[in-house]
Amino acid sequence: MREYFDKDLDKLNNQLIEMGSLVEKAIKNTVDVITSDKDESLDFAREQENKINEAEKSIQNHCIRLLLHQAPVAKDLRYISAALKMITDLERIGDQAIDIAEMSEYINNRTTVLNMTHISEMASKAADMVTLAIDAFVKSDLELAKTVNKHDDVIDNLFDQVKDETVEIIHNDRNLGTEAIDLMMIAKYLERIGDHAVNIAEWVAFSITGSCDIK
Repeated sequence: MREYFDKDLDKLNNQLIEMGSLVEKAIKNTVDVITSDKDESLDFAREQENKINEAEKSIQNHCIRLLLHQAPVAKDLRYISAALKMITDLERIGDQAIDIAEMSEYINNRTTVLNMTHISEMASKAADMVTLAIDAFVKSDLELAKTVNKHDDVIDNLFDQVKDETVEIIHNDRNLGTEAIDLMMIAKYLERIGDHAVNIAEWVAFSITGSCDIK
């Protein structure tokens, strides 16, 4: 019985890794959409969102089957519970990635406004946080999970800078007001992606230690 259960856990682990890979591709593609005018990047973002949603449903069903048809011990139960929580954050990152990509498509004077802000750097840092959180899960590495929380301070500081820069852009040229406000919204989505990455890291810690503390 345990042998079959371990195989099911391995399958769950592989599913989570695959979903994490999809999310990594989605957020990195979003960075490309922000910084370029490639229409195919937006198409790719939509395709990734669909795959991420399908992966979430598949993992949910697998976790429910494990809980209903097996008798997981404490450590296994922590892992399955953490998986269910993690996929929620991964799915939301996917949603926010497509939202950012679609908003970016409609920003006129994108290059001009981007050069006035730290939004590109913020996007890259958010992508790095997601990658770190997923790597922490794949490697079951508590110390790596803790580094994600430290990176969140960098994202928060960049968000504050973008806010200040947005105000300055509007003050200097009201014609760029719409673009500046759209970029502010994108920055908020990027901040949320960072928060979700922290959540994932916390669930990685929970699966290892039984505690979500990564400070």
